[in-house]
Amino acid sequence: MAAADRQGAGRLGKPLFVQISDTHIGFNKDANPDVNGTLMLTIALVNAMPEQPALIIHTGDITHLSKPAEFDLAQQMFSGLRTTEMHTVPGEHDTTDATVTEYFNRFGKASDNKGYYSFDHAGVHFVALVNVLQFKPGGLGTLGTEQLAWVAADLKGRSDSTPIVVFAHMPLWTIHEPWGWGTGDADQLMSSLRRFGSVTVLNGHIHQIVQKVEGNVTFHTARSTAYPQPTAGVGSGPGPLKVPADQLARMLGVTSVAVVKHPKSLILSDTTLA
Repeated sequence: MAAADRQGAGRLGKPLFVQISDTHIGFNKDANPDVNGTLMLTIALVNAMPEQPALIIHTGDITHLSKPAEFDLAQQMFSGLRTTEMHTVPGEHDTTDATVTEYFNRFGKASDNKGYYSFDHAGVHFVALVNVLQFKPGGLGTLGTEQLAWVAADLKGRSDSTPIVVFAHMPLWTIHEPWGWGTGDADQLMSSLRRFGSVTVLNGHIHQIVQKVEGNVTFHTARSTAYPQPTAGVGSGPGPLKVPADQLARMLGVTSVAVVKHPKSLILSDTTLA
């Protein structure tokens, strides 16, 4: 737990939500031949929290190959969560089927099959974005003009004091462009967000924690529940990283987000499966 988390812990209520990411159901390579098992450990970890989160947010790559059986199995396992309200965005691994319909058949209702949508909970405004529908291996994510215009309109009537949570799959800032770890048109999104006093931007995709703070905006990527990836720029490129079996659980986990009342902002706390 980071220092900021410890300072705020005494003023926190129960977790507002827990972020789960990159479950990759269907993956079975050496980096983790049992992603079903580590997802079940993740679910047990969340269910064992002293205070249950109100929401679960999944930031993409629910499956590894977008197969119907993979989605079916993932949904079956998610049904074991005590917190039943789940919000999702697709990862590039969730949209590799020829018709790009498997994800939307199961999770598309909230967004009217567009992939992006918003909702309010406990005074916080949540904005779910999709930046993988124009994905090319090694390329940056893309939001697109239509989605960016929608975000600007969605936020237009919101008070500057409203806490905002934005979540998407690929990082919404450039972490490492040679590996495609970023979103090419994210700067246009930030122009709509900077006026707010508390903005939390959550992503998956890179399977590790990278965080930065820029003004009132906190950017935070999540660990995977499936397998780690190398640190940006280390090695030949991104991909499943095999580590000694006794180290794997320390590199997988979830992020909890809670509200600090005064001032009203959000605090993130990361927990590993170890």
